[in-house]
Amino acid sequence: MLERAFFERPSVEVAPELLGTIFRHETDAGAVAVRITEVEAYVGQGIDPGSHAFRGKTRRNASMFGVPGHLYCYFTYGMHVCANMVCSPDGEASGVLIRAGEIVEGIELARERRTTSRSDRDLAQGPARLTVALGIALTDDGSDLFSPPFSLEAGPRAPEVLTGPRTGLGGPGGSADFPWRFWIPGEPSVSPYKKHPKL
Repeated sequence: MLERAFFERPSVEVAPELLGTIFRHETDAGAVAVRITEVEAYVGQGIDPGSHAFRGKTRRNASMFGVPGHLYCYFTYGMHVCANMVCSPDGEASGVLIRAGEIVEGIELARERRTTSRSDRDLAQGPARLTVALGIALTDDGSDLFSPPFSLEAGPRAPEVLTGPRTGLGGPGGSADFPWRFWIPGEPSVSPYKKHPKL
């Protein structure tokens, strides 16, 4: 099992080591767990222009500045929820966006939640799909990853990890200066890379 000290480090160090970890969520409907296959690291205030914490603490991003080993959940595009695992000591903002995973428990429940999925490989392929499959909602913001209904279990270390620019970010935050997207090569659940659209 992972311990909280695992997250008391910068997200850029934590992110690649999360690959292969089993992330589980128990709800009244049952449990779903994913083996994490793709992540992105975001760091804090004044450092990372792609981070929600870049301009400081707000009501929306407060969990990102909190105790490591908690969830930071937020709405994107006004309709999707994304989930981050908070890193760094309390008061320092950094987190790891869980971008994709392979369903390893509760696949029938994941299928019920992801009715538009065309195959099992894309049940949790992408951060919004992953939260739907796991049953994570905006109300889970601030939840402790080490207390029910969530749990984390260390899995086999990924034999190889690739890294590159984060997906969907324009400007400096998405550039090669921040190659903080990490994934396990050859994994069908990894989401396709998308550049930020030009305006």
